[in-house]
Amino acid sequence: MSNRLPPAWAKHLRTQLSAKAPPLKPVIPKAQQKASPLRNQTDDILLAQAYELQKAERLQEAEELCLRVLARTPNHPLAFYILGTLGVGYDNEKALRYLARAVGEEPQNPYYHLSLGEVYLKVSEFAPAIRHIRQALALKPDLVEALCALGDAYNTFAKAEMALPLFEKALKIDPDHPLARLGLPHALASLGRMDEAAVHLKEAIERRIAVPAAYNALVHTRKFTEEPPELAAILAELRESNHGSEGEQELHHAAGKLLNDLRRYKEAMDHFKRGNQAGHKFDLESYRRWVDATIETFTPELVASKAAYGSASEVPVFVVGMPRSGTTLTEQICASHPDVHGAGELSKLRRVANGIGLGYRLVAGLGEAVASITPELSGTLAAEHLAYLHERAPNALRIVDKMPHNFELIGLIGILFPNARIIHCRRDPIDNCISCFILNFTKAHSYSTDLQTLGLYYREYDRLMRHWHKVLPGRIFENQYETLIENQEEQSRRLISYLGLPWHDDCLRFFDRDGSVNTFSRWQVRQPIYNSSVKRWKNYESEISPLIEALGDLADV
Repeated sequence: MSNRLPPAWAKHLRTQLSAKAPPLKPVIPKAQQKASPLRNQTDDILLAQAYELQKAERLQEAEELCLRVLARTPNHPLAFYILGTLGVGYDNEKALRYLARAVGEEPQNPYYHLSLGEVYLKVSEFAPAIRHIRQALALKPDLVEALCALGDAYNTFAKAEMALPLFEKALKIDPDHPLARLGLPHALASLGRMDEAAVHLKEAIERRIAVPAAYNALVHTRKFTEEPPELAAILAELRESNHGSEGEQELHHAAGKLLNDLRRYKEAMDHFKRGNQAGHKFDLESYRRWVDATIETFTPELVASKAAYGSASEVPVFVVGMPRSGTTLTEQICASHPDVHGAGELSKLRRVANGIGLGYRLVAGLGEAVASITPELSGTLAAEHLAYLHERAPNALRIVDKMPHNFELIGLIGILFPNARIIHCRRDPIDNCISCFILNFTKAHSYSTDLQTLGLYYREYDRLMRHWHKVLPGRIFENQYETLIENQEEQSRRLISYLGLPWHDDCLRFFDRDGSVNTFSRWQVRQPIYNSSVKRWKNYESEISPLIEALGDLADV
């Protein structure tokens, strides 16, 4: 869900706001009826204008119009709803507040429940996400977007087998719906059923549905040793079709992935660079200031003094590091142990940090925010976090959160969970950076779209990790990717020993593990360990001098 209204609801809304359309009159059982504001033409005109501004990405102006409506007609559900959708992706907490108020005012509107559920899914709150999406389906069983959203929720919740029938039902209702056409192969790929996923993606391409995204997903279903017909087709799409900047990004990255597989590295890098050109610019100086403030604030003495009030639980395990550093492989090895549950990438810790004023990139007030973590607050936050984890696996002795960028929040982890295990995944810096550069990440990873910026960002990450080792001496397990590749069993035994668990041979056959994998590494983690990614950067050496120069003494050349 973006900060635009979902297509089905947008169509419904246009009908509502039409001058000729009758006012929306949801059928509400008497026991659930709640007084709602009378519809009036002025409100409708203002909200119609807000909707048009939202489509034009003029979000501030759209918000002002919605607030004008609320000033005239307090508790107007549609104004709350549009305000909620404006916050998605920018301020999800704000989006949740407004969408919850929309649901409260008009509880029989399936679109309100759907959107609220989708935002809960964005912040890794799976229980309320599933509850609201199911309510949307109870109110409108043929709502394709809700079927797909529930499928996405199950897929993200590592239950892709439950997602499959939902996407299949959605396709029966609307065979050309892009969410269903892409959602079904995504679920299949998460379960390791790559060949079936490829069949569905090819069908989406044949039907001209979400073509760039379908090609990008298709090329990641396997490694290619011979040139497939898809390469020429992707290049033709780039020459002949107007897919917009986002579509072109996906097509360039798809072409680059194929050419990389075929060892045509110069051509591949050309496509990766072109695919990244439209990426968002990263404010490196602001990030440096944030790292400075974090290091200054989270001293060893401060963390030690506050840790006494955290939870003594040993259940939480945090796998951190740069993206593409081996975090998925590490989680899969650990989660193959019968006493360990791999929960995937959870945004819960970030949400906790934001809630207490440790917001991402905030510099001013960081010290005050940490000082505000009272013993009572520490206990409450830790207990809530543990309940959230146990929701996923009530009986697991260890639950792994593999959100890589939790490396920024290790100070908070040390305060809330002094006995938590922290596994830091490291990889050859140049290999790590190249692996980030060639993937079509979201705008949250905009540091990865420029080689020089990526190298400089890596230096800041390295600087922060060196600080955390001083704050928590001996507490962080350094898991070197190349060591794991070279001697899988020895390093895997070290990992399980660090978790405080007895060895289990299943950890050597992580690639046979049942369950879904929701990551860029879906194909790789279904394979035995391979060493083809070690020193991969040598293939691109002539193309990546800005990266090597930016890494400086961290580059092992």
